[in-house]
Amino acid sequence: MVLTKECLAGTNSELAAQAVYHELKQSNDFIGFARRFIFSTEHHVARNSLWVLTKATDAELAQLQEMFHELTALAMRTGDSSVRRLSLNIVLRLKMEEEDLRTDFLDFCLEHMADVRELPGIQSLCLKLAFRMCQFYPELMEELKRTLEAMEMDYYTPAIKCVRNKILSGKTKRL
Repeated sequence: MVLTKECLAGTNSELAAQAVYHELKQSNDFIGFARRFIFSTEHHVARNSLWVLTKATDAELAQLQEMFHELTALAMRTGDSSVRRLSLNIVLRLKMEEEDLRTDFLDFCLEHMADVRELPGIQSLCLKLAFRMCQFYPELMEELKRTLEAMEMDYYTPAIKCVRNKILSGKTKRL
């Protein structure tokens, strides 16, 4: 199978996504695949290429480390919730160092984690990413905790409540 836009546009099942992933795994060109397809203006191509990348192991995704800022920019600028969720999922699985901290991305995560109109999956990913970024600076961590404590939890799903409670209780090993 040759990985093309047409192939990705037609990927509509878990089985098809796994087939594309196995082809990608054979080529071991995760960075080339990402650069070719995740920024596509064709919704299905961008979405499905990101979906395929979520199948990769953390070691395979490490190839995308050099695209860290491009992936965060994609998550912030897209109007497509699927592309946003999938790109945030990949960013969460990449290594994050202090020098990777971007205030625009932190602000984005803080805004979307607390937005009750946002999809719970995106809220959860933003909450986890905000936590990871705030860990580098105690003053930011205190601000994050104050924000979490001020959230009216009646409006959030159990998943968001769980992530919030783990952060507030310090049980963050599995975030």
